[in-house]
Amino acid sequence: MKNTKTCPKCESTDLVRIPGSVGVYGVGNNITVGLTAFSSVKVTRFLCCDCGFSEEWVEGQKYLDRIRKKYR
Repeated sequence: MKNTKTCPKCESTDLVRIPGSVGVYGVGNNITVGLTAFSSVKVTRFLCCDCGFSEEWVEGQKYLDRIRKKYR
């Protein structure tokens, strides 16, 4: 959905991008890669407003590298 701007389930183009977030105690849509919430990587959601299907993406190579380093 991020790249095609179309839902793969119902082919709708009524999509929204929901930015990732990091709140107190690490709550939000993120992946922890360090000791504090400040080092978390935000995960962006793309949601189809017709069928409810969603995808999650980490946007940015530097964030993917941080996750790779922590979890490999």
